[in-house]
Amino acid sequence: MDIVQLTRMANQIGAFFAAMPDREQAIDDIANHLQKFWEPRMRRALLAFLDLHPDGRGDGATLDAIVLQAVQRHRQALTPAAPAA
Repeated sequence: MDIVQLTRMANQIGAFFAAMPDREQAIDDIANHLQKFWEPRMRRALLAFLDLHPDGRGDGATLDAIVLQAVQRHRQALTPAAPAA
């Protein structure tokens, strides 16, 4: 998956929810959106990117701070189940 495109999409989601007056709710809603609407391979790619770049910057991609917080805080919920063998 193209990490630049994935981070761009994640940042667009983040920008939408960042407009909410309650930042904590926005962070939760970003993670909830990613969990509900991103397919597992997209979430795996985003999490793998953060494994390599914990600050959300690298390989030509940058996650906005609110998105980075959302993914870090809700990493367990965003981690897809292992594929069935």
